[in-house]
Amino acid sequence: MTTAAAPSAPDGALPVASARETRRAAGRLIRRDGRAFALMLALNALAAGAGLAGPWLLGRIVDTVRDGGGAAAVDRLTLLIVVGTVLQLLLGRFARYVGHRFGERALARVREGFVDRALALPPAVVERAGTGDLTARGTTDVASVAGTLRDATPEVSVAVVQALFLLGAVTVLHPLLGACALGLVGCGFAVRWYLRRARRAYLDEGAAVSELAGLLAATAAGARTVDLLGLAERRASAARQAIERCRRARLRTLFLRSVLFPVVDFSYTVPVAAALTAGGALHQAGVVSLGAVVSAAVLLGQLSAPLDTLLFRTEQLQAGAAAFARVTGVGTEPDGSGPQPTAPQADGVPAPAAAVPADGTEPAAAGAPAPRGRIEARGVRYAYPGGAGDEVLRGVELTVRPGERLALVGPSGAGKSTLGRLLAGIEAPRAGTVTVGGLPVAALPPRALRRQVALVTQEHHVFLGTVRDNLRIAAPGAADTALHAALAAVGADWAAALPSGLATELGPGGFRPDGAQSQQLSLARVVLADPGILILDEATALLDPRTARRTERALAAVLEGRTVIAVAHRLHTAHDADRVAVMEAGRITELGTHDALVAAGGAYAALWRTWHGDAPEPERPTEV
Repeated sequence: MTTAAAPSAPDGALPVASARETRRAAGRLIRRDGRAFALMLALNALAAGAGLAGPWLLGRIVDTVRDGGGAAAVDRLTLLIVVGTVLQLLLGRFARYVGHRFGERALARVREGFVDRALALPPAVVERAGTGDLTARGTTDVASVAGTLRDATPEVSVAVVQALFLLGAVTVLHPLLGACALGLVGCGFAVRWYLRRARRAYLDEGAAVSELAGLLAATAAGARTVDLLGLAERRASAARQAIERCRRARLRTLFLRSVLFPVVDFSYTVPVAAALTAGGALHQAGVVSLGAVVSAAVLLGQLSAPLDTLLFRTEQLQAGAAAFARVTGVGTEPDGSGPQPTAPQADGVPAPAAAVPADGTEPAAAGAPAPRGRIEARGVRYAYPGGAGDEVLRGVELTVRPGERLALVGPSGAGKSTLGRLLAGIEAPRAGTVTVGGLPVAALPPRALRRQVALVTQEHHVFLGTVRDNLRIAAPGAADTALHAALAAVGADWAAALPSGLATELGPGGFRPDGAQSQQLSLARVVLADPGILILDEATALLDPRTARRTERALAAVLEGRTVIAVAHRLHTAHDADRVAVMEAGRITELGTHDALVAAGGAYAALWRTWHGDAPEPERPTEV
């Protein structure tokens, strides 16, 4: 089977590694533990060699009896058969032990690599793919790879060596008897037919499972919304359709096996029958002994055991190879460009402790301010992948000076949040450039980008553990005084009243923070992360107006001197900013100070009057 390219993935789906990339990844796993792999093969060869003693000695027994040998000679040969069998058992057991250890070490590397690549995925890629696909690859596919490495790989290596040794032994008895193994050619055709179809079939089955997992996860997460809007039947119908696709994909793989196995079973009898027929003729002609014919028939009959193992494991190998291709494909963009550097989000503000500045110098010392940079957008255009093709951003030009506070305002759908994501490096522009300190955001190493830019949204996450654990995600070495200061900076007064203070456990069995408290924890992480550029997109949306205003003022005081870009849904944020950029239909139509834009009487002035109730609502809906 020759498959050079990976099957094309649906729009937004995580990519799948090509057959060549999968083979290279498997080769790297073998090379990293090459000695164990070589020892496994050597032990398998010795075990297979020991296994040849039985059939050969059986032939000797036949010849001995035919020649009038006594019981003592037969007993000696029988004892040697027992010794050979025991030796094969011991060598085979040790070979499997070495193989299983090799498989477990390789599996550990596969899992670690998957986690590393999954954590490095840009948030935009994960959002487009959905968590169902990533979850299925990290669970079902990794489990399939685990079974293949732990069980199939050692057994297949044993079976291959045994089959080669058996064929070689028959050929040594007589080349014509060895040629009888050509009766297995039908088995070869059947296997080839199966392999040409199996990879695609198993990949389709894995994709169907991923789709079903994503649908079930989304339905479970939104169960209340489903119940409120009466969507139960619609979601159940979608689930039934996804289950039907899984069933059809599974039936396809079952059909392939139902054709393969009967053909193979029939093929096993052909070499034995041919060996008995040809061997009888050769014996009658005096070319080979009767014992040699018996040995050849037994050896060819024994081929069924390793071949059965190979065929039984072929399904697992194909499923494992498809799963390995899906696991290996994580971290590779569909266009082959690989994952792009990402900026941190509020729910997982980053590990800045060893961040690398954009200029490539050594990391800044603990407590030193993050490097500040001028951020610029030049001719930026963007359209969401898989969309209708309409551009969300259309030639945006923007310069934000170091230490400046800029507010982005405008109606819904104007492109404010999208521009914020591009400035943070979450998305890459289709045209134009976004630079920080003169360097393209997309070219910054991930650690440097995370030190430079942080995107804070209304999305947040509280991890299992203590309050201290949750805060130290952003600053692993921070002292408790710094943690208390960060909480105070974002107005999280409730934290001081917790029963065990920073040691209070969060989550089930402990303190359960509400949405506003969770968001304040996320904002406290931002304070500890100390980014040079902060992009706020509805960062205080879950807080009540009074708390939100207090939190924003506290953050403004803490982040004094840093570059702050705020997507302003409350216009008091724009009022406090150094400058305001008004976006309409993917373009910046006004840029200036609050007072200047109000005096100009344009779109911003209309928004400001609407905010204060001084004018009727504009014709287009606004989101401020």
